[in-house]
Amino acid sequence: MDPWAVLEQSLACHKQGNLVQAEALYRQLLSTFPEHGVVNHLMGVLRAQQGRHDEAVPFFETSLKDKPGDPAVLLDAGNNLQKLGRLDEALGAFTAALAARPGFFEAINNRGNIFLEIKQLDQALDCFDQALAIRPDAFETQFNRGLVLHQMRRFSEAVTVFDRLLAQNARHPKLFGEALLSALNACDWDRTARYAAEIPARIAQGTPIQPLTLMTVSSDPALLLACARNTAASLKPPAPTPLWRGERYGHDRIRLAYLSSDFRTHPVAQQVVQVLENHDRERFEIIGIANGLDDGSALRARMIGAVDEFHDLRALPPRQIAETIRALEADLVVDLNGLTEGTALAALAFRPAPVQATWLGYAGTTGADFVDYLIADAIVAPPSQQAFYAEKLVHLPHSFLPLDTTRPLVPPPSRAQAGLPDEAFVFCCFNNSWKIIPPVFDVWMRVLHQVPRSVLWLKDYGQTSAQALRAQAAARGIAPARLVFAPNVALDEHLARHQLADLFLDTWHYGAHATAADALWAGLPVLTCLGEVFPGRVAASLVTAAGLPELTTSNAGEYEAAAVALARDPLRLKAIRDKLAANRTAAPLFDTARFTRDLEAAYQSMLQEKIT
Repeated sequence: MDPWAVLEQSLACHKQGNLVQAEALYRQLLSTFPEHGVVNHLMGVLRAQQGRHDEAVPFFETSLKDKPGDPAVLLDAGNNLQKLGRLDEALGAFTAALAARPGFFEAINNRGNIFLEIKQLDQALDCFDQALAIRPDAFETQFNRGLVLHQMRRFSEAVTVFDRLLAQNARHPKLFGEALLSALNACDWDRTARYAAEIPARIAQGTPIQPLTLMTVSSDPALLLACARNTAASLKPPAPTPLWRGERYGHDRIRLAYLSSDFRTHPVAQQVVQVLENHDRERFEIIGIANGLDDGSALRARMIGAVDEFHDLRALPPRQIAETIRALEADLVVDLNGLTEGTALAALAFRPAPVQATWLGYAGTTGADFVDYLIADAIVAPPSQQAFYAEKLVHLPHSFLPLDTTRPLVPPPSRAQAGLPDEAFVFCCFNNSWKIIPPVFDVWMRVLHQVPRSVLWLKDYGQTSAQALRAQAAARGIAPARLVFAPNVALDEHLARHQLADLFLDTWHYGAHATAADALWAGLPVLTCLGEVFPGRVAASLVTAAGLPELTTSNAGEYEAAAVALARDPLRLKAIRDKLAANRTAAPLFDTARFTRDLEAAYQSMLQEKIT
């Protein structure tokens, strides 16, 4: 055997994508030269390309024993470790590669990617700036730098980056949505309108646009469905082979798997954790499947403690996640992400379970033909809108959104401590700034005109947003100081300070979801305007389940009139607050045990319909 000829042949096979033949030749070489650095390196790369990242690790380790400090091996080893979620080790590999080869663009860039993933944004920005000093035209590095600026709430700078990149590659799968979202967060409404006008044509052309971003500017259900279908199609592999083929498992208990990237500090986790704890273990066996980062939080630990079996699959590609679900013989798998960041929805394209549903984390259709059911309620997704959902709608009897009623409500600070005037009527909205659109803001400013001794209390999403909103207020004749911005604080402090406000004002097209639930749990009435589609109807569902349907209005005019009337009638508002406080012991929204029984009944009906 001429080892050089075999190596040359194996490299040719590898480059051509013939991984089976390449592996056979690499193994032939390793049988004679087991410690060979180059061959072990190539085997590690091959295993990583196959998605077998665990198996790749020892090959990289052996290669580095033979070729210590080799920057190319360190780079590939780091990339593989990152796929496994072993981020500290990956960062160490990239750092070592950079030490071995100063100015190594890929190592600098990949360090930035790690810092972005773990939200160490200052370090990420520094890495991307260094990388771009070496390769100014590196498109993905520029894009990731824009993501960092966005997450640092430097929205105007992010918009500038994304706008420039759009001129270079208008069909980038994520770029347009990020540009639109940054403009929305910057409250740059002129630019937002320009972007929004492009959306129908882009969707008609099949351009991927994040459906979650579209929801902020459109309530057209047909457009939302088309957008979701485009995204679902991009997730689905060609002709996936179903893993479940009609088998009947015959388990003593229903095996119920929850699939989510949000087994961490996240609103979805906060909403679902008490449901996990309340499941009937005589009828259900609960499996948690996580495909997101381990943040080491108490909430993650609580979720893991609330399931019977937990699997951390963050390092696996969709096919292997699906194979795990099938091997676990899950009767029903419930996706908690939908089309949001971190989704593992593509795993369900391989049909790993008899029944596949989506719930809670995403306010709309997935557009996927491999998701059987969407769990909702008759307010957020009325039966009349079934045609705009790819899934069959399953309605819970009350709100689809559960609460964690174990959260304590600590005493609030004083108004002075919160930066609020003592005697003012405090209108409040702690929604994300991207939910604030001109028609909503116009109504709010008219309300402030009609209630002179009032302020609008908003969450602080950065200097860009605050300056833009205060400028918009001034343009409408409202003193900028009447907009007060609440800084970020810990969740218990945030819940407590709701008690300082008088009335929560919801937004539309995309209204308050977990934010409205927080307000109601804290005893703050939420005034909402019923939107046309799911994202704009959640608060209506919540206030109805809280026993306060009178806080739902049907149009902007009614909403404005109701806000002014409640501010002018303190006795009526007090009666509503008292009713809300009393309902904490009786209303469906605050009864998580009852919610869980309703959800379990829905699961059983889905199973009976699908497999009997």
